[in-house]
Amino acid sequence: MHVLITNDDGIEAAGVLALEAELQRAGVEVTVVAPDRERSASSHSMSLGQTLKIHPRGPGRYAVTGTPVDNVNLALNYLLRERRPDLVVAGVNRGANLGCDVNYSGTVAAAREAAMLGVPGLAVSLETFRPDPDFGPASRFAVALLGFLQAEGLPERTYLNVNVPDLPAEEIKGVRLTVQGRRRYQNIVEATADAEGGISYRFGGMVAGGEPIPDSDILAVAEGFISVTPLRLDYTHHPAREWLLERWPGDGYKPWK
Repeated sequence: MHVLITNDDGIEAAGVLALEAELQRAGVEVTVVAPDRERSASSHSMSLGQTLKIHPRGPGRYAVTGTPVDNVNLALNYLLRERRPDLVVAGVNRGANLGCDVNYSGTVAAAREAAMLGVPGLAVSLETFRPDPDFGPASRFAVALLGFLQAEGLPERTYLNVNVPDLPAEEIKGVRLTVQGRRRYQNIVEATADAEGGISYRFGGMVAGGEPIPDSDILAVAEGFISVTPLRLDYTHHPAREWLLERWPGDGYKPWK
């Protein structure tokens, strides 16, 4: 099996190194194509019209001056075009990607880009911001999940978002198949005077809890379980479309006349 590793924390991030080592111990062929520096919260940003550089960092390792989505695209359409990987794994990310985090996360976007390009994608995150966490349990679970995906595959245009609690392996209670939850944030915009006499702004804030949605990723991780949430590329809200169809004037509606 050939696996592409990427992330949004940078190619030398501890989570990438731990996952790379665990996959290699399992006999998996690994190629790492990851940003040359941290690119957290870059979402599905792509560097259109910009010049990117690829810097080799040893056998099978490449640092790219771009976003996680750039990395996956360059890997699948250029670096590995002659031998595409069987799976793309983004992570292990330091910090959970739960609930609405999937809209901001560069880690999840990398898995989404893989699915868009026809390769199964897997985002793996550890719920911690400690400076020196243990990425071992998350890396070992990723290897186990690879075995399942190799045997069973994934539905077309689907990718997985995995979140692992920051607990010793023996304290993790198990694995739950979950739905995307809804996180709440205490968002803050900090305004400070700058040296030029203007005002500079900076986003801040912190997680302020999550809604108690049954089977959500947020509840699973809070209760000590690994969360596995299948996501899809089709964003269509089918119940909302049906609701609109009941109220819509019809295809011939021309409000500009």
